[in-house]
Amino acid sequence: QVQLVESGGGLVQPGGSLRLSCVPSGRTFSSYAMGWFRQAPGKEREFVGNINWTGRITNYADSVKGRFTISRDNAKNTLFLQMNSLKPEDTAVYYCAAGSMSTKPYDYTYWGQGTQVTVSS
Repeated sequence: QVQLVESGGGLVQPGGSLRLSCVPSGRTFSSYAMGWFRQAPGKEREFVGNINWTGRITNYADSVKGRFTISRDNAKNTLFLQMNSLKPEDTAVYYCAAGSMSTKPYDYTYWGQGTQVTVSS
């Protein structure tokens, strides 16, 4: 069974940083485009950013541009989301996904279970 597993979430103060990781199990995703999404309580799942299979092309939502960075290490089959200058409005469950360069959740085939990020003083 193919599964993506996120880690690295937690509680951080405004202005702080966190790095999320996503590791697939069951298969390699080194040839797949991958993305990060987030979902706050009572809101729809929203696009954060994505990265192509080589890691050379990245796209970001305007709300995180300049603060978040997506990268991948295909040798280690791992996707990262470096989050800096975090704001309370970044609080959400963060999900990694694989299979598309779209900004729409329904275009992605594989999903993780999510990791909670809470930004609060």
